[in-house]
Formats: sequence, C-alpha cells, structure tokens
Amino acid sequence: MHVHILGICGTFMGSLAVLAKELGHRVSGSDANVYPPMSTQLEQQGINLIEGYDPAQLEPAPDMIIVGNAMTRGNPCVEAMLARGLPYTSGPQWLSDNLLRDKWVLAVAGTHGKTTTATMLAWLLEFADMSPGFLIGGIPKNFDRSARLGGSPFFVIEADEYDTAFFDKRSKFVHYHPRTLILNNLEFDHGDIFDDLAAIQRQFHHLVRIVPANGQVILPAGVAALDQVIEQGCWTPLMKTSVGQDASLDVTAEWQARLLQDDGSEFEVLHRGEVVGTVRWQMTGLHSVNNGLMALVAARHVGVQIAHGIEGLCQFRGVKRRMELIGEVAGIRVYDDFAHHPTAIETTLQGIRAQVNDAPVIAVIEPRSNTMRMGMHRQTLAASARLADKVYWYQPAGLEWSLQDVIDSCKNPATLVRDTSDLIQQLVTEVQPGSHIVIMSNGGFDGIHLCLIEALQQQYQNDGVECDESI
Repeated sequence: MHVHILGICGTFMGSLAVLAKELGHRVSGSDANVYPPMSTQLEQQGINLIEGYDPAQLEPAPDMIIVGNAMTRGNPCVEAMLARGLPYTSGPQWLSDNLLRDKWVLAVAGTHGKTTTATMLAWLLEFADMSPGFLIGGIPKNFDRSARLGGSPFFVIEADEYDTAFFDKRSKFVHYHPRTLILNNLEFDHGDIFDDLAAIQRQFHHLVRIVPANGQVILPAGVAALDQVIEQGCWTPLMKTSVGQDASLDVTAEWQARLLQDDGSEFEVLHRGEVVGTVRWQMTGLHSVNNGLMALVAARHVGVQIAHGIEGLCQFRGVKRRMELIGEVAGIRVYDDFAHHPTAIETTLQGIRAQVNDAPVIAVIEPRSNTMRMGMHRQTLAASARLADKVYWYQPAGLEWSLQDVIDSCKNPATLVRDTSDLIQQLVTEVQPGSHIVIMSNGGFDGIHLCLIEALQQQYQNDGVECDESI
C-alpha cells in the first residue's frame, strides 16, 4: 500500500511515517518546512520527502492519505484530495486502526515532559529486554529512531492533547486507548484551539474515562489541575508520586523521589517511605527527576522491577533538542532545548543554573509556538527567564505582538533581536569563555545552533585559541 503523509516533518507524523514503513507500506510525504532532526531521520529510512504542497504529488493517487493536524482547508493538497474523493484519515486514527488495537499501550500525557518521559519509559522496557514498540515526538539518544513496532505487546506513546485534524477536533490522545497512563502535569497551553484550562481538562477527562479498570493512572500528588480532572470521575486505580527535598515531599504519595543533589543529578527512590534505590544520571532539574520517577512507576506496572528500572535510568542518555549539548568552543557550551512555554523555559534554566552554579548562563529564546505567537503568555515570559545572566529575545516573523514589552519587564539584562545573523554576531562578540548558551525554540530557528558553533570556532581560531570539537 502507498501511504502519503501531508505534514510529514512534524514530530508525530514523522514518527508515524517510520512505523508505516516498518509495517511494509511504501511511504512518501510532504511538508512546507523540512529541517533536521526529523528530515534527517526520514531520509535515513528511505522515505521520499517533497517540499511544498503541489497537488501533482497526489499523481498517481496514493492508496491512503494521512493528514497532519497542521493541514487546513485551502491547502492545495487538501483541496485536491477532497475534490477527487481520495481516501484519507488522521494520523492518530490510522495508528489506532493499524497498530494499537491489540497492544498494551503506555501513554504519557501532560503539558510538559511528554517526550522525555515517554523516551525514559521506552528505554526502561528496552533495558528490561521487553522489546517495546514506541512513538515519540523527538529523537531518543538510547535508540536510533523516534518510532518502531517492537517485538512485544507493549507500546509506549507520547500522548498529545492537541487536536487530531481539521476534520476531527478531538485531542489526539483519545485515539490511543491506554492501559497505563501517565499524567505528568497540566497547565494552560495551545491557546489557538483551547479557550481556557477547563477546556483542556475536559479533553484530559475524556482520556481518563477510557482507561480500563485493570489499568493504572499515574500522576503527581497535589497538582490541582489534575486533581480536578480526576474528580470528574475515574474508574481506574491511581498511583501518586512526589518529588523534592524531605520537607517538600507529599506524604500521601506512594512513590517519592528525594533529591541528594540540588541539580537533580542524584536522587533516592522511596516506596511508602522506604528507600528502594538511588539514581545517579546525566539529567538535571527537578522536572527531569519527576519524569524519571513517573517512568519508573509506569514500567513497574508492566513488570519491570524497580531495582532494574533504576539501573536503566542511570544509563538514560536523553533526547535530542532537550537540553542537548550541541558543541563546545573555547569553554563556551551551546545547548539546544525545545522549551515552548514559560514553565518549560523556567524549569530548563533552573536545571542548568543548579548544575553550573555561578557560571554565566545566556538564554536565547524564540517564542514560536502558536500560543506564544498569540501573546497569551506574554505576561509571564520575562519572569520565566530570570535565572539567566542575559536573555536574547528573538522576534520571529509572524509574531502578532512586540517582544519589546517583555524586554521592558525583564529584571535581568535583555536584548531584542530580529535577525539571526545579527544575533550570532552579538553572541560571538559578547559571550565570554566559560559561558553556557541555551537556545530555546520549538522550530528550526534558521539553523542558528550549528551556525553559532561555526562562528565561535572561527572567532577563537582567529584569536589563536585552540577550539574543542562539536559534540
């Protein structure tokens, strides 16, 4: 069967393409913006990528068109598909019909941390020789791809609350029918499709309603937004977690993670108040500890012993674009992070600040998500970056409001930049050896990461400084 995917370079659709290829289908696809790391993965899998939406790509007609949720009426391929009566479906529906129906699905939902937690969970099952299938909205470093069929009934999936398609406005995750469900956290996001937090909570409750009574719902204790979802009705056993120092741990949580290092690089795992093991890993930040504990508990639900899971976490290598160290030049370290929400920006900077102490931390932020573009988080953006020694705010094309409002609210030094070439030049000129540059965007950001590394190498080579290799 020839499957053609519209919007193939999205994190979900790109992973779906890998699964369709593994199932034996001939897979092609198109997108308006083709950029790494997803484009690289697809090319490595031998999947034909087409730039743009010329309807000629539908000749001859595919057997099935899978429509990404970024596609809208008016898109040339969408209009041609509808006019010609070609068969089509959404990505989540295709996945449900062709793969998930006979699987034990372990789903990870929440505003933040879905990609990393799902990756951790898939890795823990892999480390336990359970050969899970998975679909993850990122490129996990412990695997060579973002999705695979696996060799067991277990399938781990990143469960996104965004809508399914222009013809199906339900959240994607209601198609997955999980038996093990992680609810990491819940905040207002996706202001382009949700009016308020209550609207998102309704979708989360639709998800909770379809988890069977012999399944498990795992969530942090004391998160009001999630508690309100559960109060609407839950027919599945709950397992609660808590993370922090002794005084901040919630005693009602059956599973707890107690920090041994402020940066989260070492923590004890407790079950009903008793220490059952210690994790020492390369991850940092309280949010990473929370993600790790959630993954441990979910893996336990399908038979992974906690001691074995802890050993697996210690070997977890992370996910591309989640505080990924891109390179180091003359002691200047450059990181790539997917932060798309003020809370994500804040937790990312908290993690690196705890790790590097007083070393200079430079944040480079592109507010690119649909919610950011609409200005719905503009009042909290300045405070979210307060732990950086300096912030470069990049005003992308299409942002509906001026970032100057954020600059004026910043308590730390902040600069507004509108051109990536100018931004790179400012960074090369102003940033000193020993600094940590954290670039945050949920898009390609004009390839600034590697361009900055190259510019730094050229600058310091010209100055006679021996440069380190890119990571």
